[in-house]
Amino acid sequence: MKICVVGAGYVGLVAGTCFADVGNQVICVDIDQEKIDALSQGRLPIYEPGLEEMAKHNLASGRLTFTTNLTEAVEESLIIFLAVDTPPAADGSADLTNVFAAAEQIAKAMNGYKIIVAKSTVPVGTNKKLRELIARNTHEPFDCASNPEFLKEGKAIPDFTTPDRIIIGTDNPAVAEILRELYAPFMRRADRLLVMDPSSAELTKYAANTLLATKISFINEIAMLCEKCGADVQHVRLGIGSDSRLGNAFLFPGVGYGGSCFPKDVQALAATGRELDQQMRIALAAHEINQLQRQAFVQKILGYYNSDVAGKTFALWGLTYKAGTDDVRESPAITVARALLDAEANIQAHDPHGIPKARLVLPDTIKYYQNDYDATAGADALIVLTDWPEFRSPDFDRLKQTLSEPVIFDGRNLYNPRFLAKQGFTYFAVGRPVLPPASVTTGPDSAP
Repeated sequence: MKICVVGAGYVGLVAGTCFADVGNQVICVDIDQEKIDALSQGRLPIYEPGLEEMAKHNLASGRLTFTTNLTEAVEESLIIFLAVDTPPAADGSADLTNVFAAAEQIAKAMNGYKIIVAKSTVPVGTNKKLRELIARNTHEPFDCASNPEFLKEGKAIPDFTTPDRIIIGTDNPAVAEILRELYAPFMRRADRLLVMDPSSAELTKYAANTLLATKISFINEIAMLCEKCGADVQHVRLGIGSDSRLGNAFLFPGVGYGGSCFPKDVQALAATGRELDQQMRIALAAHEINQLQRQAFVQKILGYYNSDVAGKTFALWGLTYKAGTDDVRESPAITVARALLDAEANIQAHDPHGIPKARLVLPDTIKYYQNDYDATAGADALIVLTDWPEFRSPDFDRLKQTLSEPVIFDGRNLYNPRFLAKQGFTYFAVGRPVLPPASVTTGPDSAP
């Protein structure tokens, strides 16, 4: 099929590249000429495992092209995916300015029947608004559909090519069949394509992300309670997750969720509720707990130093909101870094892929290092904020040599408190007991 993807950001690049990889002819459009020039040479503005290699392969084959010429791209395509950014407005609602602007341009460029598909995350009712807007700007026949994305950063390609589900929101059976054919190569193992009305499709995306965010906030609130009553959240988490009705997914306590989806979608769902006079109490609570979790972690660090960290140096391992991406949007690590800088501390940071984007949002007083142990040299403590694989089994003997004090604040619960106590570390995790260094003298050694 001939496809146009409007928006060469994260969603657009993944979708366009994966569609091209199964034989479709895909044109990705963006207004940023510099970005298009780089993409045309196979240089991607984001880090996503496997994406750059796949994009280069399809560029070479001619199935994937990039342009700023929206009119030509629309004229040559049957299906146009809207994959532009929908940033949060000041009140938390989704800002649809880019979506509507792109839709109007698409309408004016249409030269025949087109299917316009909203891939961007948009609130309930957007499909109807798009139909009305496009109808005002063209006499050509068209259909609008909703097709929310469910991509996890760091695993976007397997999520797209072997999806849990594909959701199509349309009232036209013919459109559903065309999109079913488009997605057929990704449904070879099982048909997980669900067709529903547009409003249900739009709401499903927000509901799914809010429920996942709620699981994270719930286990983080349990972790806070564990710290107060002496329980170990690791045991509690396993006890909860062993129930098949609940499962272990997203029951990992830490410093809070971040990224481009959960924070934005949770607030957007709450904003939709306000517009309809329906208070979304659980969504609001999930967001509030997530913000409190970041503050609690900062207070844990400050509390150890009696609220005086001026002149202290901290090594930060991790700047992205999760492993497998270079995305620092709403990253808890950025929140922690800013709080420590405000308290006049010094920061030495390392992240495998997040440094370039972190530089854009953090003060230039931070020192960045390409090696994790270089970042710890002379630091008063190590703060782990992202669960990159390379951070999970460090050389603790080397850490003791490079740190000025053997102190670790672990915002991802990567290590075993008992093991680190035996190694002489003062170790703070989330919702786990703090054991005095070298106090554990009985029982077998545990791996970190």
